Amino acid sequence: MPLSPRGFVGTELATPVQKPIATFTDTHGQPFRFDSATRDKVVLIFFGYTNCPDVCPVHLANLAAVLDKMPDSVQTHVAVVFITTDPIRDSLPVLDRFVHGFDASFIGLTASDSIIAAAQHDAGELATVKGTADAKGAYPVAHAAQVIAYTRDGMGRVAFPSGTRQRDWAHDLPLLVAFGDRR
Repeated sequence: MPLSPRGFVGTELATPVQKPIATFTDTHGQPFRFDSATRDKVVLIFFGYTNCPDVCPVHLANLAAVLDKMPDSVQTHVAVVFITTDPIRDSLPVLDRFVHGFDASFIGLTASDSIIAAAQHDAGELATVKGTADAKGAYPVAHAAQVIAYTRDGMGRVAFPSGTRQRDWAHDLPLLVAFGDRR
């Protein structure tokens, strides 16, 4: 497995990106100020939607499985944040069931389309594209298929594409947590 200059299996971003500064709504209906609520954590941010047939559930299942095997010294410093790109269909109860079906500690967030689009832009991701609804009202949602890892200094430094293997997550998570200690 090829490693980045700092030893990550994930792809190091050429230019780190600042953590989005926005207020979302969590699955309990409470305001969630992203930057302050995730301060001093390694934040794995993923923009997706609950009707996603493949990428979203695979990423979340892999993260849940790997974190479950990590020592507390890693687990307590990592926050997995799923931000819906389909706030119309992903009501708070739907988002809550989906995210917490993978792990009770995962954070599910929603907001207006404009706040989500701004957060995607801040994270260096392409905006979500929603297709035309069919006769039953179903529509596809095209979204970035990567997880951005923010180190404890609030900077997005590593991207993990769709298909990242559990062993690669297991390799990089302790390095991401330790990165803040090497600043």
